[in-house]
Amino acid sequence: MSHSEASLRQRLRTIVNDAKLSVKQKNQFLALEAEAMLEYVSISPALQEAMAQGVVCDMFEGHAPFKPRYVLPDYARFLRQGSEYLELDPAQDFDDALNMLTILYHHVPSVTNIPVYLGQLDELLLPYLGDLSEAQLYKKIKLFWIMLDRTLPDAFMHVNVGPTDNILCRTILQVDAELKQIAPNLTFLYDPAVTPDDLLRQATDNICQCSKPHIANYPLHAAAYGDRQFGIVSCYNSLPLAGGANTLVRLNLKEVAQRSEDPEDFFSQQLPQFAELMFELMDARSSYLHEQSGFFDSFLVKEALIDEAKFAPMFGIYGMAEAVELLLNKQGREQKYGHSEEANALGLAISQRLAQLVESREVKYGLAGKALLHAQGGISLDRGVTPGVRIAYGHEPDPVSYVLANAAHHAFYTAGVSDILTIDETVKNNPEAMFNLCKGALAAGYREFTANVAGNDLVRITGYMVRLSDIARYAQQGSRSNTTFLGAEAASNTEVLQRKARVVSMETTPLYDAQH
Repeated sequence: MSHSEASLRQRLRTIVNDAKLSVKQKNQFLALEAEAMLEYVSISPALQEAMAQGVVCDMFEGHAPFKPRYVLPDYARFLRQGSEYLELDPAQDFDDALNMLTILYHHVPSVTNIPVYLGQLDELLLPYLGDLSEAQLYKKIKLFWIMLDRTLPDAFMHVNVGPTDNILCRTILQVDAELKQIAPNLTFLYDPAVTPDDLLRQATDNICQCSKPHIANYPLHAAAYGDRQFGIVSCYNSLPLAGGANTLVRLNLKEVAQRSEDPEDFFSQQLPQFAELMFELMDARSSYLHEQSGFFDSFLVKEALIDEAKFAPMFGIYGMAEAVELLLNKQGREQKYGHSEEANALGLAISQRLAQLVESREVKYGLAGKALLHAQGGISLDRGVTPGVRIAYGHEPDPVSYVLANAAHHAFYTAGVSDILTIDETVKNNPEAMFNLCKGALAAGYREFTANVAGNDLVRITGYMVRLSDIARYAQQGSRSNTTFLGAEAASNTEVLQRKARVVSMETTPLYDAQH
């Protein structure tokens, strides 16, 4: 037996014998080992080197992609037409709709093998509400919410609600705040022309209690994809409805800056060079998925629940904070990203240049031929580098200054911006401050407003939810949630739990007033 064969067998044996893993978790880890045994999709030596050096990352999607990273089915069509493959008639009432969705969720793949998008549930279910009383609706939604968390225990799984005011939206927000589950993740879509303030207050009050939901800027997303033709999935990923992301690869801007002589070299030589390697990787991975895996022959396509033309690769970036400071240091300037006008201006110029590169380059399997730019939220293995365009952990200014420093970036990242404000728990005594901060951030141009509140057991790591109490127990007991180990790994490897909690009070007033 060769050394590599012995090493593989030892890894497999370690998984099989790990008492902290459930049977399903063991199956998943064993499957990942099998995928890693396949030959990698064909890429150039230059790209292989960039990946080995950590400049370009494939997000561990597997050597031979056989499923898209993120899939956003048209659940409304499914409920209207039923499914020949699943032998289901069209939904007739609320119970039918919940049962049908529960069945389909188990057939929707993603990078985690669990669906990342469960639909815009209030809009989906309103046609089937019938004469249910508020009490009956509350019980059905609560049981449905518990079922989702217990049978699909993955914090990347995502529900959307809003922007209209309706009983389902309010009930879902009520249940989510009461149960405080890690799953499903939740985004409330906010439209200032449609959403009443008291509904937005319910959502921001929820944030104070359980750090959920995200609040998405509906008009910005609708302008990119078309009214009601998108969904927010996983962490902060905005993608086409009935499509999704065939792959997500990411570029470490810190590493690109380290290889640059100065800002001019960064913009004119290094960034375009590594961006071209990103396009090569996206094309190689998506080509295998679309041309060899057979995925787009599935019933999801045949029954028009997804459309191959609505998938696109995501061009992710991270390490903006470190890249900016490194480039300025090469010119003898000591400036902190998020705290200096010069540093912030350089960061914004990088985002603008990235958007130009992505827009100017055709990809083989993109949305209208293009990839989608995304400020990626980091992974649990990242060390010494900050996610997306965030200000570095532990160096965050007050929330208003943070928002004003980062808001302009959001215009360039069609597929979403991963950002999290960490707010002191005193906000629970003044929830109006969270409401004003959220409304001001969205008015300033934020695509998504997200906040952790210090003192809550339920917190966001890169964008997914974990319980701090689960992380504390994980080493001894494991977890029924598939994503707790990622949170524990992130807590160990990164400074994600060192975010500086800031007080929100009257300092929110200038932000909101400045937009009106």
